[in-house]
Amino acid sequence: MGKVFVFVNQKGGVGKTTSAINIGAYIALSDKKVLLVDFDSQGNMSSGVGVSKKKPTIYELLAGQSTPEETIKHTAVKNLDTISASIDLSGAAIELVDQENREFFLKNALAPVRDKYDYILIDCPPSLGILTLNGLAAADAILVPMQCEYFALEGITLLLQTVKKVQENINKNLVIGGIFFTMYDSRTRLAQDVVMQVKSYFKDVVFNTIIPRNVRLSEAPSHGEPICLYDPNCVGAKSYQKLAEEVIARG
Repeated sequence: MGKVFVFVNQKGGVGKTTSAINIGAYIALSDKKVLLVDFDSQGNMSSGVGVSKKKPTIYELLAGQSTPEETIKHTAVKNLDTISASIDLSGAAIELVDQENREFFLKNALAPVRDKYDYILIDCPPSLGILTLNGLAAADAILVPMQCEYFALEGITLLLQTVKKVQENINKNLVIGGIFFTMYDSRTRLAQDVVMQVKSYFKDVVFNTIIPRNVRLSEAPSHGEPICLYDPNCVGAKSYQKLAEEVIARG
């Protein structure tokens, strides 16, 4: 069965979707079959890999209106597939609240294709609501992108409290697969201090590779391409390639 990673951070603008897209793309380029699951109603992951948000999307899959095979779309990167999202997914967050076993809808929807992929990467919305709980219930491990700023330290404390509750009540096998830094600016003392504090506390949980601020990484989504297609020689591309290698090495 494929390894399922969920990208989670309740703070927006930390590079979560960018990381999911590019880590997934580089894992796919290493000859692994990868499925990206856009689980955010904004649909930024779908746009970032250039796939249509037309039905069927993840919403139709959750609702039982389509099968995984009908919902999965191919991308321009070999071995990289995706399930797109649209604004309809925001309705699912409301509809799931009163459902029995509401935390397991995503897990059950993906079950038929788990053995067809080496990795399934889920991009959750920037919140700790019912959609993110579904992502945590479906996953084997969490990948946490962190921006190098003070408030990121406060945010990760709340996130880890939520993860502990999920481990106790919903998914006892869930582990923290790793924390990594994004939008790093080596010129600022604050960024250096945040990296030092997090590494001293979480130690081996923190990935070695740090993703720097990079204009090309910001430009790539507007062209509907992962950075490996848009500009494979830029510093951002090389950083994500190294980070993907670390993710694979950790299993």
